[in-house]
Amino acid sequence: MTAVVQASDLRQVYRIRHGLFRPPAHLQAVGGISFVIEPGRTLAVVGESGCGKSTLARMVALVEKPTAGTLVLDGIDAVRPPAAQRRHLRQAVQLVFQNPYASLNPRKKIGSVLEAPLAINTDLPAGQRAERAREMLAQVGLRPEHANRYPHMFSGGQRQRIAIARALMLQPKLLVADEPVSALDVSIQAQVLNLLADLQAKYQLAYLFISHDLAVVRHIAHDVLVMYLGLVMEQGPRDKLFAQPLHPYTQALLASTPGVGSRQRRIVLQGELPSPLAPPAGCVFSTRCPYAVERCRAERPEARLVDERRVACHFAEDFLHSGFPAPRASDNESPSAAAAR
Repeated sequence: MTAVVQASDLRQVYRIRHGLFRPPAHLQAVGGISFVIEPGRTLAVVGESGCGKSTLARMVALVEKPTAGTLVLDGIDAVRPPAAQRRHLRQAVQLVFQNPYASLNPRKKIGSVLEAPLAINTDLPAGQRAERAREMLAQVGLRPEHANRYPHMFSGGQRQRIAIARALMLQPKLLVADEPVSALDVSIQAQVLNLLADLQAKYQLAYLFISHDLAVVRHIAHDVLVMYLGLVMEQGPRDKLFAQPLHPYTQALLASTPGVGSRQRRIVLQGELPSPLAPPAGCVFSTRCPYAVERCRAERPEARLVDERRVACHFAEDFLHSGFPAPRASDNESPSAAAAR
């Protein structure tokens, strides 16, 4: 099966000016992310605010050009696309935004909102555009007559359904959903997630799903990518990752979510997220990790394959075989030694 998205070593570095006479600093928002998304599958990207999730989403959605790395969408080089393929690329990937109250033009009727992508990107006559809009409203559980109403006449859940319908008007291969249910009531979240799952099954859509809610991720994702300070901490199949996380940061995220990590040893993260302008020299998580030893602070671990997952931790194999022991007693004690105590 041909992948819809193939990303390799994607990076995004911003130049930050501190003052008129000081040289600009460099902020690495995304530091070498690789993944593949096949038709009908969902990759969820999780992590704390500021970890680079939304920056990654903007690169994949072609809103920002990556500083380095390769990105192939539907078989086309999306970083340096041929001129003849640019329109196809714009149609192949669409965005669903976080806030359904801000993503729809309040001055336009819903029919006009849905027809706009067709008017810009196709040569369809007005009658066919209107018919497609009514058909898509039915696909997302709304009535055709809703096309004549304004956004303020709908609830938040209905507005997000409309936003999803707009994203599907051009029959994309990939939907990039950036926190699409976080602004909705819990009772409505399940309806929107079920709608996304139904549409995925019907059209074999690929999803890049950005979220901080692990309960939502467990419901919708096939694969999970855990980010911290722009880097991959753990990446792999959802069931493997939720059943036995191999990175302390993943374990901390799961343990902090009620009903998701209840069987995991609870890790309470201490301190704040380090500044991305001055990340730690070794493992970027070492300043908050209860298992960190001197090696962690001096040597940055490369993400490597452990039990069908890529894990950026020096002690991933220890955690696989012994679980997460009590935090180490000293800086010189490894997690495996702590487990033997």
